[in-house]
Amino acid sequence: MAAQQQNFNNNINTDNSAGRRGDKTKTKAKRHSCRAFTWKRSAFYSGLKKSSLQRSCPIATAFKMLPQDRKILRQHTRQNQNQNPNATAVSRRSRFNGAYQHTKMNSNSKADPISLSFHDSCLRMSDVQLLHGPHWLNDQILSFYYEYLSHVKYKTNNDLHFIAPEVTQCMKYMDDQELELLLGQSQATNKPFIFFALNDNESTEAGGTHWSLLVFSRPEKTFYHFDSYGNNNTSNSVELMNKIKELLGQRQAKFRPMRCLQQANGYDCGIHVICMTDHIADYLNRYEMIDGLPPLHIDAVKAKRTELLKLILSLGGKG
Repeated sequence: MAAQQQNFNNNINTDNSAGRRGDKTKTKAKRHSCRAFTWKRSAFYSGLKKSSLQRSCPIATAFKMLPQDRKILRQHTRQNQNQNPNATAVSRRSRFNGAYQHTKMNSNSKADPISLSFHDSCLRMSDVQLLHGPHWLNDQILSFYYEYLSHVKYKTNNDLHFIAPEVTQCMKYMDDQELELLLGQSQATNKPFIFFALNDNESTEAGGTHWSLLVFSRPEKTFYHFDSYGNNNTSNSVELMNKIKELLGQRQAKFRPMRCLQQANGYDCGIHVICMTDHIADYLNRYEMIDGLPPLHIDAVKAKRTELLKLILSLGGKG
């Protein structure tokens, strides 16, 4: 893994997405591992214009959706996913070669019962099992943790705003009017700090191979990008920044790729995103700025899967 990782370069070329999109092998491989889910049409969006509903990625409710509606949407999403929770870890290269075999699982069946319902998140046993071994994390795990940060750990800190990964994925395909509606409903347009768990999926179909973290700091007028696999997800993060910065009132905002702890394998990118989110949020809670952030320690990454399992159990979930 270490031999494959790119040397991180702060001089980012924001136009490097064209070459990546032309790589048919990689695009095809995005149907494996880290999955930033997208949805088909749903009756829950009757208040939004019809052209929006005709997309594979609907204009998410995103922040104003009723909890029961969001759970149904997640169930609908699961029916369109391919996942083998017992798959052994394979290298990033073998994923691109299609070596990772997966089988279809109907998560609504009795074979995959609910482990925990927590605010707008719903974890099934197959999701929780991803924490037990060397597996990639799906968006259900990240969404659950962002719900926990929003409603428990940082409940009293209104400066921090955590956007669920499936919402971030949908934001990639919204037009300005739709984005303005979504950001306005969530009051994100006035938030000092916004966290985006970002997948490298570049289509409206389910897929993706990598998670990274994009954090907007209004006081510093900067979008900070943290990628545990070199600059692998830079083009996606720059593209998202360019779509939303003017709507956030930060047309002149800068993009700053950050040196950060690099993953030591091909499957811990989601864990790194969760750990970096924790690390940055704690720092912001004390200093109200990201510049000067100390490095994340590897021990935090090693311990996080166990900590997440204990957290789920403490909230009444099943492991």
